[in-house]
Formats: sequence, structure tokens, C-alpha cells
Amino acid sequence: MSETMIALVTGANKGIGYEIAAGLGSLGYRVGVGARDATRRETAVGKLRAVGVDAFGVPLDVTDDQSVTDAAELIERLAGRLDALVNNAGISGEMDPGWVQDPTALDLEVLRTVVDTNVMGVVRVTNAMLPLLRRSASPRIVNVSSSVGSLARQADPDIEIGPIMAAYAPSKSFLNALTVQYARQFAGTSILINAACPGLVATDFTGFRGPRTPEQGATTAIRLATLPDGGPTGSFFEDDGVVPW
Repeated sequence: MSETMIALVTGANKGIGYEIAAGLGSLGYRVGVGARDATRRETAVGKLRAVGVDAFGVPLDVTDDQSVTDAAELIERLAGRLDALVNNAGISGEMDPGWVQDPTALDLEVLRTVVDTNVMGVVRVTNAMLPLLRRSASPRIVNVSSSVGSLARQADPDIEIGPIMAAYAPSKSFLNALTVQYARQFAGTSILINAACPGLVATDFTGFRGPRTPEQGATTAIRLATLPDGGPTGSFFEDDGVVPW
């Protein structure tokens, strides 16, 4: 089995996910680029290889059980284990003008779709990859969340947290709560799992609105994916430190 560290980043064909893959690759990781769209996936792999990253494509739709199973089998064949899993794939769901999701008029199908990707997708992928992660000496799992999932910040009238997002924001609160449950389950093992907030990053996800670059947005996730043994687990971080639940 190769001693090279192996990582999988979901939603890695663009934006923050791509920069997480690039950052881990620059640290010597062999990186699986998880993405649904074949053309975008292979374009991202080509770009990463061009800058010296040992990257390979992983066809992956986090909402599809068979796709996730196939992805785990591919990594098994190509690498034999997984050292870091970064659950980055996520969607905002349909928005009204001004990036608003009004809870009093929320389409339940929008809510289901967002939760299926942002929450159930993380469970699908994490559980499918666990046998591979357990073969690592120092397995790390990072769930890319958002500070809009912080109930403390959302409930504080003195904090500007942005527009009401009745599907997206609660999906990240749900993801944060799941992160804690996984951490409790992994207690006493070598698996460290944490949530990461990238901040407001200018990508197509935000309509290219935001003060941070994708490279800056990737920083916390990369740090958590490469934590030393004995590092924190079951916590929620941004660049400035711990985010309140």
C-alpha cells in the first residue's frame, strides 16, 4: 500500500472544493476530485495535474446511493485507503431575489433537495468511505459548513448574519449537529471530525459576492484535514477560531 496520503474532496471541480483539493495536493496528498459532471471533473483534474498535484477523478453524485458506492469501490481499487475526506459538496436551493428563502412560503421540495445534498449526502459519503478511512493511521473528516448554520449567531440581533435562508441555513445547522454525533461515535478512535466555515467567498455559489477568495475559503478545511494526532474533534472552526454552535 502506498505511503502517500490519500484524500477525497466532494464537489471539487470548482470554487472552494477545487482549492481544497489544490491545497492538499500541494502538501503531497494524492487527491480524488469528486464531482458529478464528467467534463468539469476531468478539466479540474487536468488543471491540478498541470501544477503538479497527483489528482484523479472520482465520479460522484452525493445524492445517489449507487454513485457513492461506486466511488468508494474506485478509491479502494486506486488507493486502498483514505486518509482525509472533505465533504464539500453543497447547494443553496432555490432563492427569491436578494438571496432570501422565506420560511412562510418555503417550497418543501426545495427543503428536501437541500437537505438531501447538504446533510444526507454527507452521511451517504461518510459512511461509504468509513471502511477506507479506518485503514488510515490518522483519518480526518471535514464537513464544510457555514456560519449561517450557527444558531447562536442567527439568534443574536446584534450580529449581521445575512438574509433569511430557511432551507440553506438550517441544513448547515443540521450538518453541524451531525458532526457532533459522529465525533461522539468516534470517541476513543483515531478519527477526527470537524466542521469548517469558509467565510463569504466570491464563487458562483454566492453569485461572486464576497470579500474572500476561494483560496482563502479553503484554508480552514485544509488545516482540519491535516490535523496532527490528538487534535480537536467535534468542533466548528473558521479562520479566526471556534464558531459558536
